[in-house]
Amino acid sequence: MVSDMSTRIATSPVQYITEESGRRVGVILAWEDYARLRRQKGGDPDLLDGLTLAEVEALAHSKLAPEQQQRLDELLARLHDDVLTKLEREELDRLLAQVDQLNILKARALLTLQEYSREMAVQSE
Repeated sequence: MVSDMSTRIATSPVQYITEESGRRVGVILAWEDYARLRRQKGGDPDLLDGLTLAEVEALAHSKLAPEQQQRLDELLARLHDDVLTKLEREELDRLLAQVDQLNILKARALLTLQEYSREMAVQSE
């Protein structure tokens, strides 16, 4: 099988460099497999390794579910009008915490996409 950016783990056949005696002294990796291993070993911990390119792209463009966004808008309007109840304030805080976490994940996804682009540029040189 051929390895591509949509696979999670190395699926290309492993090729070894051997001495005349048959002792293995090296391995040949597909570029994508090498890049993934390099990131995992000493790379940036904010990179989203283990996800396919399509998954990272989807995450980079994700947003709140429509019903959550609508509720957030309602609560923010009530906050502006200064009519939030204590329970609504707690709900608003939870939704805003979710937005914060989503934004962090989206930033990590964008960073990962930049790294993929950089690796593809190096590969094409």
